[in-house]
Amino acid sequence: MSGDENGASAPSGGPFETTGRRQAGPMHVLRGGADARRAALHRGVYILPNLFTTAGLFLGVYALIASSRDDFLTAAVCIVVAHVCDGLDGRIARWTHTESQFGVEYDSLADLVAFGVAPGILAYRWALEPWGTWGWLAASLFVACGALRLARFNVQSALVEKRTFLGLPIPAAASMVAATVLLYYFFGGQGETSKHFVLLLMVFVFKVPIHGSVLLLLALSTIYIFALLSLGLLVSSRARTQMEAIQIAQGFLLPSIMLSGYFFPLSALPGPLRLVSKVLPATHFIAIARGIIIRGASFPDLWRSVVALIVIAAVLVGASTRAFHKTIS
Repeated sequence: MSGDENGASAPSGGPFETTGRRQAGPMHVLRGGADARRAALHRGVYILPNLFTTAGLFLGVYALIASSRDDFLTAAVCIVVAHVCDGLDGRIARWTHTESQFGVEYDSLADLVAFGVAPGILAYRWALEPWGTWGWLAASLFVACGALRLARFNVQSALVEKRTFLGLPIPAAASMVAATVLLYYFFGGQGETSKHFVLLLMVFVFKVPIHGSVLLLLALSTIYIFALLSLGLLVSSRARTQMEAIQIAQGFLLPSIMLSGYFFPLSALPGPLRLVSKVLPATHFIAIARGIIIRGASFPDLWRSVVALIVIAAVLVGASTRAFHKTIS
């Protein structure tokens, strides 16, 4: 007889003997076998979503090879098909309950190749290469923004609700590049574009002569583009839902069109609205573009608009950076 701490006793050596561990009965053996088979099944099912992720990765690599061979149509098609594979792997993982951290990290790495590097090289080889240093810098900026978007999503995915807007997904941005190339071929284009394509349209189709320096116009355009990118980062950082981001963007876009001098001359606007127009980047860029294209203005003639545009861009960069850090923290 062996006594427990409460003074109760139980016969030793019999089926009631307590050894500190429950003995496995037939039901436990069967249940353990079923669990092992289910675990093995899950290990097999994990392959299925990762196969689609791998297919997207292969398509991205082949898009890089096609771009290096000047086969831009094939590269664009590969990026679009990779987008389809990227949409399927997540759905299959959710349907089969095989979501894992490994799949999330693998999908991010594949997305960076298929929707970051591949469209960046495609855009560079198809349209940006004639611009030299500015061309590869623009392509590198696209890849960097895509990598930042992926890193931000991975950091915030476990902390932010699914309905919260986290910015434009990288597959959508890549599809925009691919769709532009596909439309170019659809309308009869062949091979790479010319860096003077838009300028040729202005001169020969719309009969707009350019009296100033094209290089100065392009250089000052980068400041305006930088300001718009900062504004986009600010909107995506402040908006909590996709609908809210669209509303904020429209609330900025409409005043930019109506109050920047694009439709109406600034002198015809009421005093308060004229003050509002001074804080819009489009107001100063339109003044710069008109000065260079129509009047042949040089930098000393445009320095006020250039300084105002730089100040607005700096404010937007500071505000967007602060909002982005606040969102991350």
